[in-house]
Amino acid sequence: MTTDTTTPTKHGGYGGLWRTTPRELLFLFLAFPITLVGFGLTVSLFSAGLGTIVTFFIGVVLIIGCLYIARGFGTVELALLDFTGRPPIERPEWQDARARTGFFGWVRAVLGNGHYWLYLLHVMVVDFIVTTVTWSIMIVWVSISLGGISYWFWNLFIPGDGDEFYPAVWLFERLGMPVAGDPVLIENIAYFVLGLVFLATLPLVTRGLVSLHWFIARGILGAWKSDALQRQVLSLNESRGAAHSAEGHSLRRLERDIHDGPQQRLVRLQMDLAAAERQLEGDPEKARGLIAEAMQQSRDALEELRALSRGFAPPILLDRGLVAALESAAVRSTVPTRIVDDLPAGTSLPQEIERNAYFIASEALVNAGKHSGAKDVEIRVALRRLPEPDETWLDIIVTDDGHGGATVVTGHGIAGLDERLRGLGGTLEVLSPEGGPTIVSAHLPVILAVPSSVGS
Repeated sequence: MTTDTTTPTKHGGYGGLWRTTPRELLFLFLAFPITLVGFGLTVSLFSAGLGTIVTFFIGVVLIIGCLYIARGFGTVELALLDFTGRPPIERPEWQDARARTGFFGWVRAVLGNGHYWLYLLHVMVVDFIVTTVTWSIMIVWVSISLGGISYWFWNLFIPGDGDEFYPAVWLFERLGMPVAGDPVLIENIAYFVLGLVFLATLPLVTRGLVSLHWFIARGILGAWKSDALQRQVLSLNESRGAAHSAEGHSLRRLERDIHDGPQQRLVRLQMDLAAAERQLEGDPEKARGLIAEAMQQSRDALEELRALSRGFAPPILLDRGLVAALESAAVRSTVPTRIVDDLPAGTSLPQEIERNAYFIASEALVNAGKHSGAKDVEIRVALRRLPEPDETWLDIIVTDDGHGGATVVTGHGIAGLDERLRGLGGTLEVLSPEGGPTIVSAHLPVILAVPSSVGS
């Protein structure tokens, strides 16, 4: 689930503003010295890089170092904004395949990445100006707030020279509101009220100043839409590669199983029938024995072919859906298995999703029967709706009470499940402590209109 980053986080009322004020004050206090350091470093390095650019190597290295420093200070700015309670700003995509092609590829990857230059602009110009202004406003506001409400106390320790000036009394008189009484008391009351007003508005001021930083950072330091598209392309390429790998693994396994099983039996069947034909006239009894063995070989080959065909979509899956197919698989399982159907009533899954979900659940069930030593298996099927982003996921959770210790090993069953799921854009989670239980959770993205009862 992702967080909406379109607006700052909302808190409940005036009290909610005060809950985040300490963190916002800390951010504003720290931002100025951090910005000064970043400004000094980047200006010095960038100037030195431009001054030595004629040497190319030294100048380029200094400028790239400046860009990396700007990236670091920009990242610190984003982390501090996260600390204040602002919605997280999505970070840019820094990976570039060109950087893996050698020194000049790395130079092109850094200098050609617009995010580095925006971070440099932020540290050298924008953040320096904005932070100077916001820090000054914050210092003035806090000083007046604390100084005003405590004026009555610290004013006692200021020695007088007999010719004191009282600004509050003077201001009242200029406004045509002459006051009578002790001018010291009037000053104390006026400063106290002024301090209370500034203190009461302090959360509004800090919220506004931090929000200004947040909006600027989101525009300059945040990721671009093209970054998300680039990540999606990379993810799709990885998924396609995983799907091809999983498909190739499945085909090789099927080829091996056919070669080692039904094919060998069919060869034996052919040999038995040929021997029976030769013995048919000379030794009918022996021929009948050979024919009986051939019939047994044909029955065994048929059983093995049926077992292998379960790796393909069974007719019951096409006719009656995923849950019915899983119930049929549970009946055939060597371990007592129960199916828990948490799908909302009336849910219709895409046929391709049902087929892959059946394969995944069947493979996990076979693994549990072969390796876990389990006496009980549960397969739970459910839909999960994520409101942000608006996505629906099919969850297949296989739990057994075996001895645990299952791991993802290349070339073995669970690794095959992981490859298949990544090829479909899904994920696999395996929780299998020593002593059990083992929980294999497969999550598949689904595109469908689901009933409103689907859980979030």
